[in-house]
Amino acid sequence: MSRRIEHSSKYTVPAAKVHEAVTSEQYWRDRVAAVGGPGATIDELTVRDETVAVTMSQVIPAEHLPSMVSNFIKGDVVIKRSETLAPLNGDTATGTFSAHIDGVPVRVEGTQVLTNDATGCTLTADGEVEVKIPIIGGKIESAIVEEILRLIEGEQNFTRGWITE
Repeated sequence: MSRRIEHSSKYTVPAAKVHEAVTSEQYWRDRVAAVGGPGATIDELTVRDETVAVTMSQVIPAEHLPSMVSNFIKGDVVIKRSETLAPLNGDTATGTFSAHIDGVPVRVEGTQVLTNDATGCTLTADGEVEVKIPIIGGKIESAIVEEILRLIEGEQNFTRGWITE
């Protein structure tokens, strides 16, 4: 079984302005430094022809893990995340996101869509989390979805601030 990830972030600027930010190498360096957590790194970053592809690593210290997770995974957790966003096609840009943890049967993947609306633009993330661990997989999925939504919100708040600067 899997759990849905659904999140929309509203911006008061046009999609072109948000797209300009997320296709900037400096944006990603600043974002990972500000909200990536301790030990976060950019593993690969490509910006070409108004397309961005980034892979980053983020560490969740063992002491911050819920007990149901720390009973299964020993030590700190390193999450490998990837995001893409294609060029704007009219008022819309599409992309993907994914995450995995080496050696753990966890799958996180989905799509993201940036599009203009009446008051600026919206970035919508739609995906799913699947944990293939008998009995406790569903509980871990719920914890991961909660953490992902918290992380997305923090990243989107960072993006709003970065654009206004």
